Amino acid sequence: MTSDASELSASTAAALAAAHLDTDAVIDLIQRAIAEDLAGGVDVTSVATVPSDQRSILDLVARADGVVAGAPVAAAVFEIASSGRVAASFTADGSSVKRGDVLVSAVGPTRDLLLAERTALNLLCHLSGVATLTHTWVNALGPSGTRVRDTRKTTPGMRALEKYAVRCGGGVNHRMSLSDAALVKDNHVVAAGGVAAAFDAVRRQFPGIPVEVEVDSLEQLDDVVAAGADLVLLDNFTPDRMAEAVRRVAGRAQLEASGGLTLEMAPAVAATGVDFVAVGALTHSAPVLDIGADLRETT
Repeated sequence: MTSDASELSASTAAALAAAHLDTDAVIDLIQRAIAEDLAGGVDVTSVATVPSDQRSILDLVARADGVVAGAPVAAAVFEIASSGRVAASFTADGSSVKRGDVLVSAVGPTRDLLLAERTALNLLCHLSGVATLTHTWVNALGPSGTRVRDTRKTTPGMRALEKYAVRCGGGVNHRMSLSDAALVKDNHVVAAGGVAAAFDAVRRQFPGIPVEVEVDSLEQLDDVVAAGADLVLLDNFTPDRMAEAVRRVAGRAQLEASGGLTLEMAPAVAATGVDFVAVGALTHSAPVLDIGADLRETT
C-alpha cells in the first residue's frame, strides 16, 4: 500500500506535529504494519462477511484506568489504512483515563475499520502502557524533584514513539541516539584504561557533547566530577550511598541512579536528592494498557 500525509485529517496531522513526531516515519511504520497483516493478500474474513458498502463506527475503549499515549497515532492508522475514507477523533495524549472511556472513535467503511483495528490497538495499548507505568513512577517519586528517565532499551524502530509515551506519562527522555550525548559505561572504561581517561577522551574529541559517566564507587565519582563530568550515573548504589554521593558532589554535577530500582524503592531514592532515576522497564517491560474495540452501527 502507498500512502502519504495528505490522507491524514487536519486534527491528526496537527496532533502528530505537536507531539514532535516525524509524520513520515509514523506513516511508514503504519504501512509496514498493515502490509505485515495482509501479507500480500486481503482480509479474507471481512471480505467474506462484511458487505462492501457497509459503514460503521469503531470505538477504542479503555478496559482499565491509565494514561493515554498514541491516540493520534491510532487515528492515523485508520486514516492511512483506509486511504482517507475513515474519519477518526481521539482524546488528548497524556490524559488520565478511566475504564469505559472512549479513546479513539473512527467512522467509515466497516472493512477498513476492521483492517486497521489490530494495528491501531497494538500501538495504542503499548504506548499507553508505557505512559501509565511512567506516571506510576512519577507518583512514587512524589514532589521530591527527582525525575524518572527512560533509556535506549526501546523496541527497534519504535524509539521515538516510546520515548514520546514516556513524556506523556510525565517522565523525561535520556539521549535519543548514540550521537546526541555520550554515556561512558564500564566497557568504555575498560577499553580506555580508566574512568577518568575515558571521560577525557570523549571531552577532547567531542567538546560540545554532554558527557555522562557511569561509576560504581564513590572514589570514581570523585574523579569524574573533578574532571568536569556533566552528569554521573550511579550504578547499583544503595540509597545510603546515593545520599553520600549527593553530599560529595554538592551540586557540581547532576546525578542519576540506575540499576535494580523498583517502585517500592522510589520514595527512598527520591529522598536522597538524586536528580534522575533511569528506568529501562518504562519501555522494555511496560505492561500494555487494556483497551478494546467495540463496533457499532452508524446513525
